[in-house]
Amino acid sequence: MSTENKRQQGGLAETVRVVMHALIIALVIRTFLFQSFNIPSASMESTLLVGDYLFLSKYSYGYTHYSLPFSPPLFSGRIFGSEPKPGDVVVFRLPSDDSIDFIKRVIGLPGDRIQMIDGLLYINGTAVKRERADDFVDRDEGPRPVRVKRWRETLPNGVSYFTLDRIERSEYDNTQVYVVPPGHFFAMGDNRDNSADSRVPPARGGVGYVPFENLIRQAKMIFFSIGDEAPAWQVWRWPASLRWNRLFMIIR
Repeated sequence: MSTENKRQQGGLAETVRVVMHALIIALVIRTFLFQSFNIPSASMESTLLVGDYLFLSKYSYGYTHYSLPFSPPLFSGRIFGSEPKPGDVVVFRLPSDDSIDFIKRVIGLPGDRIQMIDGLLYINGTAVKRERADDFVDRDEGPRPVRVKRWRETLPNGVSYFTLDRIERSEYDNTQVYVVPPGHFFAMGDNRDNSADSRVPPARGGVGYVPFENLIRQAKMIFFSIGDEAPAWQVWRWPASLRWNRLFMIIR
């Protein structure tokens, strides 16, 4: 074999090694550290908008078999488990169909009593602090912007965020008392009148209580955001459609 052929084979082998190392590193990062996620619906407005792309932490709550690629049932429970805090924005597997990822905000922990009365959130019998905020201007509902009533809600642990009130006296503005079972969490969307969350039983297309095992990621940061229903790959539309003020925004 000539020296030139040996050099070419050596170069090819080195390229293969570099590619394999890169794939292994990417797999480790995706499995154990971070993953991207894009927002498909309006249930978390105004915190998260359709067209937002997020970085998610996979280590915040430890690992379950859902943390692995393709979710093979190799083990049950959690490894290095850590409970979410009220107010965390989390991605979880839908209890009624674990092939589907949902993103909501954790509102109730095991044992908590959750209820909505006249649109106001109660936790363990006490109304959560709520203050009127500037209207949210929804530019995706039609040809004209729509102004939506917005509130700043502050949980007992001090976590504060915005919620939307689109419909006066909507179906889930008044609810039963939900008692969160052991090993489960209560999650709600910030767009309260447009969110099939833990207030809605699975039989009616909602989430119900979320098992701890189904929590897989915590939303950390918006790294990219594009409106006008523009696909992210259409770079020629970025100057007009990119939401520049949302890039690298920390999620609260």
